[in-house]
Amino acid sequence: MSATSEFLQLMKDNKAGKSTGLYSVCSAHPDVIKACMLQAKDDGSIVLIESTSNQVDQFGGYTGMVPAEFVSYVQGLAGETGFSFEKVLLGGDHLGPNAWQSEPAEKAMAKARDLIAAYVKAGYKKIHLDASMFCADDAGDRHKPLADEIVSSRAAELCAVAEKTYAESFGGESDIIYVIGTEVPIPGGAQEEEETVTPTSAADAKNTMAVTRAAFDAQGLQSAWKRVIGLVVQPGVEFGDDQVFHYDSAAASDLSALIDGDDQFVYEAHSTDYQSETGLSQLVKDHYCILKVGPWLTFAFREALFALEDMEKELLGQKGIKLSGLRETLEKVMMDNPGYWKKYYPGNEEQQYFKLKYSFSDRSRYYWPQAELKSSVELLKKNLNDHGISLSLLSQYMPNQYNAVQEGKIKLTAEDLIISRIRDVAGMYARACGFGKCC
Repeated sequence: MSATSEFLQLMKDNKAGKSTGLYSVCSAHPDVIKACMLQAKDDGSIVLIESTSNQVDQFGGYTGMVPAEFVSYVQGLAGETGFSFEKVLLGGDHLGPNAWQSEPAEKAMAKARDLIAAYVKAGYKKIHLDASMFCADDAGDRHKPLADEIVSSRAAELCAVAEKTYAESFGGESDIIYVIGTEVPIPGGAQEEEETVTPTSAADAKNTMAVTRAAFDAQGLQSAWKRVIGLVVQPGVEFGDDQVFHYDSAAASDLSALIDGDDQFVYEAHSTDYQSETGLSQLVKDHYCILKVGPWLTFAFREALFALEDMEKELLGQKGIKLSGLRETLEKVMMDNPGYWKKYYPGNEEQQYFKLKYSFSDRSRYYWPQAELKSSVELLKKNLNDHGISLSLLSQYMPNQYNAVQEGKIKLTAEDLIISRIRDVAGMYARACGFGKCC
């Protein structure tokens, strides 16, 4: 069974009340992807890996990879972990004019069409059509959403490109599956302190489905519409620098009732990072059975490195050995190039200094590929692997990993400890989706 078929079966089972789902790995970090592949390998499940329109586009995005290169990159990581690439479902997230909002609609949409074509040619099978953002010459109040009719018309236009590209590239009937709609919060977490997050109203969700279907019909996309399986809504979950809004099933009961009576759709929930496992499980039960997670996974990676550096200092700090200086290096590269965090971390200098390292938004994730920081990470691993990691310190700083080592589930190496810490998070999502074995 293909990854797409397995995914559709999970969605079908969820609609039948079996509380099955799938979490979406929204990260390009190699350790994150490998950890989630290992989790899926143990669970006997597929893994859904998505790149966003900012990460990967026809010009390279901020990862420097075009869609075909990202596919090859993921394929290589599958080879490293012994995970079958046939069990990988690749998704494109927020595909539309997002990266070109400062340009007139005609130019932005032309680039969005090229973006969609590049993703389809590369072999992506799950496409989130998102044309919800204003372009430079769009009329209307920027404090309100772009008109549904414009959003749906542009989404249908992009879908038509995807269908045509598939036919030209692969022949036969398209098997691309689509997700429509957009979440209320910006991708990556809230930028300012909030008091509450209001779920999407059932009426608005119903209208989005109706208006988008009409736009698809107008483009002659009836066949593609049958493969629109997901609707992105806001179930009332979000996170900021130091706050988490947890899922309240009762507050979103109208949304759950709406989708429960629909034969075609499930919900896709974005910004589910840092929810409790109970909350994640309830989201899946309420048909939010595609759970997006990204910053939490790299946050766990950063936590693991900080814990390892604490052990490095305790073990080697008095022995005259050159230490990694991980925290200092991270702070330096982030301060030298503040573009990835400056507008996301409001506050005074002291507050920003704290957020650089500990914000739930985890803007530090953009900096790990930099050469200076990569060298620091590699020295940290080498120091600990060469000189040995104390079990007592491991118990102090990484108690879950101490237990995993003691039970023979992982080796006492820096690499295994990092992957295991990321799997602490991945395992929560796996269990919430009906899978899940500990690492």
